[in-house]
Amino acid sequence: MSADNSRSDALLPLRNLSNLVRCSRDRVRDGESNESSGMFSLSNFWENLNDAVKVTSQEATKLSLIFSKPPSEEDCAEIAGCVQKSVLTLSTVYFWLPKSQGVTLRKAVRDATVEVLDELLQLTEVILSSPVHSLSQEQLMSTGGVWAACDKFNQLPKDNRSAVLAVLTSYAGLVKDALAEMEECVCVCVILCCSPLQALAETEDPFADVLPDDDDDEDGEGVGGRGNQDTYWSPSDRLLVCECRGLMKASGASLRKLSSAVRNSGSTETEENITQLDDLADAAHDISPSVDDLALSLYPPVDRPAVNHNVCKLAGVLKKVLEITRSSHVCGEADVCWVQFLSGAVQHNLEKLESLLSCGS
Repeated sequence: MSADNSRSDALLPLRNLSNLVRCSRDRVRDGESNESSGMFSLSNFWENLNDAVKVTSQEATKLSLIFSKPPSEEDCAEIAGCVQKSVLTLSTVYFWLPKSQGVTLRKAVRDATVEVLDELLQLTEVILSSPVHSLSQEQLMSTGGVWAACDKFNQLPKDNRSAVLAVLTSYAGLVKDALAEMEECVCVCVILCCSPLQALAETEDPFADVLPDDDDDEDGEGVGGRGNQDTYWSPSDRLLVCECRGLMKASGASLRKLSSAVRNSGSTETEENITQLDDLADAAHDISPSVDDLALSLYPPVDRPAVNHNVCKLAGVLKKVLEITRSSHVCGEADVCWVQFLSGAVQHNLEKLESLLSCGS
């Protein structure tokens, strides 16, 4: 038997393992949980899941070490069998988590499990595609990728309240970033609108640093130059941008207040409460993309129909979030005031913006 055929036979268990890891990953990513027929213990689930993750990490390390030199067929088959067992155990334990414990929590656990299996799949493929002489840099990096993915389980939220709070916090951060970017443009807008040096309004614009003059255009009005009025905000556009900032601020305030309410009053004692938390996370998911869409539509040349659409969309998303918040268990007596205040602020901003857009159309 040739050396190539001998190596091919030795690697057959690893190829089979690679296929199994891929199938397990796809099943975890797309499959449904097994609803528990009796009492479900979340603490027992986490104990079993953490044990399964630990074993998977250990077996990945053994796999990498065994293939630091040409293994025997027996060694290859043995380690492939051990890794396969750890993969099946990890996948099985994941499916123990029912949706009744929270869709948001289950998504966090699912994504983390898929990441481990992705990294493990990459490790098997690196080994299969590399000559077996020593631990290659790519193989070491792939092994480290499995470790890093397994370590992330320590930071996962342990119940649906924590999972929802984590996603709300991330959404608030995205809106904060979008608002900060818009604030920079608004600062320039204020200077242009209020400065007594009226020449500024004719010679400067907030995009001068990214849209330089086109010196090659003999008229001085090239596509990229400031001679092109499409790179300017008109006075009415500047006012519109400033007013849109109010609606964007209401978005950030809504997410911050909602996060605080979930942190202080969120409960996972009943399935109804768990479902309400999921509903809040699901509704709040649309806030950041809606803020981004509004911000993008404000860049010159301002498309007023698009701005109108995005203003209405964002206002609708915020109203829905506040309505769901008001009817959920996280809204105590002390929270009613801020829910009502923000609802009024959203409506006020919407009416003001609709008036500006109708006057400018």
